[in-house]
Amino acid sequence: MLKLSKLTDYATVILSVIAKDPHRLHDALHLAEVTGIALPTVSKILKILAKAGLLSSMRGAKGGYALAREPEKITVAMVIGALEGPIALTECSVSHKGCDQASGCRIQGNWHLINQKIAHALESVTLADMILPFKQPVEVSIPLSRLYR
Repeated sequence: MLKLSKLTDYATVILSVIAKDPHRLHDALHLAEVTGIALPTVSKILKILAKAGLLSSMRGAKGGYALAREPEKITVAMVIGALEGPIALTECSVSHKGCDQASGCRIQGNWHLINQKIAHALESVTLADMILPFKQPVEVSIPLSRLYR
């Protein structure tokens, strides 16, 4: 199963709060209160996101954090990369050095292709997309009798 860490999940929640009000500075305490995420965790995530260049920070009594770029230019892949490192389904998706089977593996190119497709999908979703209201896909129901005419 593919699963992101809680920190990455929390980072998207924090970024979405900031993206909904991008013209003000957001401090860690306020973000912790709004999101329900513990203050030490929020502080840790803010520092990671700032180091990755996704947030800018201003020090001082009136300081805080703001998006370093427009929400349309921050992808889910960037957020995952900042907290998890490179997107890789298997060890050989990033490097062949960690795999004892690399020399005889006949499918590593296929894993690379799959990894590439997933990375492109994550790069196509932005923070702006994430803050849009979720719309449940419309389910189309076709009676079986219509299928077998």
